[in-house]
Amino acid sequence: MQDFLVEITTAVPPDVPAEEVDRRRAAEAVRARELAANGRLFRLWRPVGEKRSIGIWRAGSEAELRAQVLGTLPLWPWMTAVVTPLEPHPNDPTTH
Repeated sequence: MQDFLVEITTAVPPDVPAEEVDRRRAAEAVRARELAANGRLFRLWRPVGEKRSIGIWRAGSEAELRAQVLGTLPLWPWMTAVVTPLEPHPNDPTTH
């Protein structure tokens, strides 16, 4: 599995009914817990005062990440994601 830094911004189209947004947000929380439980979502943060998220996600490749992990999120059709593949740093304190 490879680690990816993923910045996600969600923009709900203005014509989507509030009930649909609420339904998808609830389903999103459930799906995030599932992805965390199976090791695909490692960490997730929200910058203070912002609506975007920054997380460490895991997949075999970026294509797999987009199709089989991020693509399963209920809000994915309204999301844009900047994906940065990560590799270990020789000075990472967790490896010493």
